[in-house]
Amino acid sequence: MWDEVAAVLSGGARLPLVLVGVIGVCWAVAGLFGVSGVHTSAAYHLFVVVLLAVGLYGSTRGIALEELRGNVGVVVLAVTVGVLAKTALIAGVMYLVDSRPVSVVLGVAVAQIDPLSVAATMDRRMSERAKAILSAWAAFDDPVTVLLVVYFSAFALGTPGVLAAGLADFGTSLLLNAGYAVVVAGLWLLLRSRLPGWLVLLAAPAALAVAATQGLMLGIALAGLVVRPFEGEPRAEKAVERILTGALLLAGVALGAVLAGVVGPGSLGLLLKGLLLGVAAFGAQMLVGSLIAIRLPRYDRWCLALSQQNGLTAIVLALLLEPNFPGTVTVVAPAIVVTYVLFTAGAHILDRIPTSLPAVP
Repeated sequence: MWDEVAAVLSGGARLPLVLVGVIGVCWAVAGLFGVSGVHTSAAYHLFVVVLLAVGLYGSTRGIALEELRGNVGVVVLAVTVGVLAKTALIAGVMYLVDSRPVSVVLGVAVAQIDPLSVAATMDRRMSERAKAILSAWAAFDDPVTVLLVVYFSAFALGTPGVLAAGLADFGTSLLLNAGYAVVVAGLWLLLRSRLPGWLVLLAAPAALAVAATQGLMLGIALAGLVVRPFEGEPRAEKAVERILTGALLLAGVALGAVLAGVVGPGSLGLLLKGLLLGVAAFGAQMLVGSLIAIRLPRYDRWCLALSQQNGLTAIVLALLLEPNFPGTVTVVAPAIVVTYVLFTAGAHILDRIPTSLPAVP
């Protein structure tokens, strides 16, 4: 049964469409049964943080390191200057509508590209180099945006960020995340040949639990570059992919349930703001992606410019921010749908463009 479901989900643009359907159905069902206040429970917070940890690990564990080595400079530029530039552009547009500091937080929450959605829909006819850059960009901008949300939310609230987990400052956070990644990766490299398979299955959730409870999201993403227990085992790799897809759909279930309790007759303004947020996110990617990929062939540059999609990370960040910034999920949910629609339209345009175009001098 699951094989048939997985086949449907892995088919091109179907995954984002299924996600939108899951959100809508769960929203309707939760509304029918009068579900509300889901986001106020302690179990809710732990649940979405675990989903975030799973998603961040999954985003980096699939990167082909040999392809990354030749594009480190472009990827670093994309996930540092690129993410900051996208955040500034999106937040600037949103600030014109709402001058509160929360506009900056919303800008960060959708500034990343979802790696799972991109992997399912953006193979297309890009060069191998462009695929490697987009894959690494989509993987690494997730933990960067998570860290930015921590500190921009602190700025907006005037208190420690909602994900800060007691960290005193940004430098301390980086050190703790780096230390976690080094310890986990070191233990893996030291013990991987001596650990039985069943112990690996126990160790992986334990490492994720530590990262989730301590807020070490960048650390779990860095560990994913090294800790790959099932690499080279097709059946196990496929099982991991199903877990990641399941995490995305579970996040959609949670988003639908929360929406049922927070969207009401007075939410039209927030929904319209979400449409604007989606357009702003896609427009920011068009500008920044074009500049980041300026030395690539023109077709590849267009592919990167039209690659904005949001998924697991954006959903989880919205779910985490909702208790402190009421209305966040009402804004982010339509923004995710808008980026999906614009991405799909861009993909249809790219399908009709020849790839044999000269590189930009």
